Amino acid sequence: MSASTENSGGPSLPQRRKLVTEIPGPRSRELMARKQATVADGLPIVMPVFARRAGGGIVEDVDGNALIDFGSGIAVTSVGNSAEAVVRRASAQLTQFTHTCAMVTPYESYVEVCEELARLTPGDHAKKSILLNSGAEAVENAVKIARYHTGRQAVVVFDHGYHGRTNLTMALTAKNMPYKHRFGPFAPEIYRMPMAYPYRWPGGPEHCAEEAAAQVIDQLSKQIGPENTAAIVVEPVLGEGGFIVPAPGFLPRIAEFAREHGIVFVADEIQSGFCRTGQWFASEHEGLVPDLITTAKGIAGGLPLAAVTGRAEIMDAAHVGGLGGTYGGNPVACAAALGAIETMRELDLPARARRIEEIMKPRLLEMAAKHPTIGEVRGRGAMLALELVRPGTKDPDPAATAALAKACHGEGLLVLTTGTYGNVLRFLPPLVIGEELLNEGLDVLEGAFDVLAGAVDGL
Repeated sequence: MSASTENSGGPSLPQRRKLVTEIPGPRSRELMARKQATVADGLPIVMPVFARRAGGGIVEDVDGNALIDFGSGIAVTSVGNSAEAVVRRASAQLTQFTHTCAMVTPYESYVEVCEELARLTPGDHAKKSILLNSGAEAVENAVKIARYHTGRQAVVVFDHGYHGRTNLTMALTAKNMPYKHRFGPFAPEIYRMPMAYPYRWPGGPEHCAEEAAAQVIDQLSKQIGPENTAAIVVEPVLGEGGFIVPAPGFLPRIAEFAREHGIVFVADEIQSGFCRTGQWFASEHEGLVPDLITTAKGIAGGLPLAAVTGRAEIMDAAHVGGLGGTYGGNPVACAAALGAIETMRELDLPARARRIEEIMKPRLLEMAAKHPTIGEVRGRGAMLALELVRPGTKDPDPAATAALAKACHGEGLLVLTTGTYGNVLRFLPPLVIGEELLNEGLDVLEGAFDVLAGAVDGL
């Protein structure tokens, strides 16, 4: 094996779990000490290892440990790290120019990405897009556009929703700690409504959609007034709130109400978009056609890019100069996005996400039958989760969740926690992960449950 191949990541990286040191290893500990000296403490670390290379379903650290990746950089590297088409297109762009600013001298790749978004996002109406840097920036711009288009100010969001870390998107986000605590005051005219959360709905999952929609419509009508509401912003599958799939029928009823009253319906698909749930976009599972859709994360194979895409007449509402940003739609990121979309098409990654669900969900359900701390198995495609509770109750158990994640990390499986109550293990494997590696990761997870069954109360 040549030195260049030996040190490369991407698709050529060997797809096997390998532990050569404890987790974290000595080199990672050394780098962590350097981090603590120079990086702000507010930046969290999920797994205290430093990456050296990655590809397929593996992240290799600086100590040579090869870890199974069930995180994808929080749903970013859905096409795999350093995917061939992403590297090829981004590398070619790097040799041409790295930046001109799309507002100064535009370039074809910006237009090509917008054309792809018009083709791929739900609905056959005329669409336009603006490209940005991050998911939070996309959500902010969606709200700006909706307010300008409607001439209204109020924005409706939902319990357990997450939309970003900027001032406006913190206001839109439901969870206080760690996202909002002591960072206020926040932007005004934000109104929070109940989410149709089947597992925790007081009337039971069978009544969840109908009752939740009725509550939202009643509260919005009485407390805000549809005539004052610019936008309803919702995640079709909630991300940081705990991978909640809203009760079937809830979102279509809310979208119908929005349409009846001229309210802009915004689907935040930043985590759920680009094949993650088994469709190109999670909205498609219930036939939703959002007025505006926000995307980021999986759009560009790991490079920073985001977008707002929507009905042309809404997107065109703002005055010239009202939208933009120096780095938005950077040419290298646009080239990477075109490579990522090429990969998604060629490998049929929506189908691959559905196959991951076919493999993972039955095994997760088997674990739930064995371990009463698993209150619910849920999710769609390759966006799956376990909600952990104290056995015999629905009381959240964040301690068990943290212990299980730590046990998985120690055995070379990278998993993430999430949820309003900190009690959800979430799984976001790269859509290109091999089935053998996927099953091995599930073996590690199952082993962590078994090992901790006597150590963690109730497992």
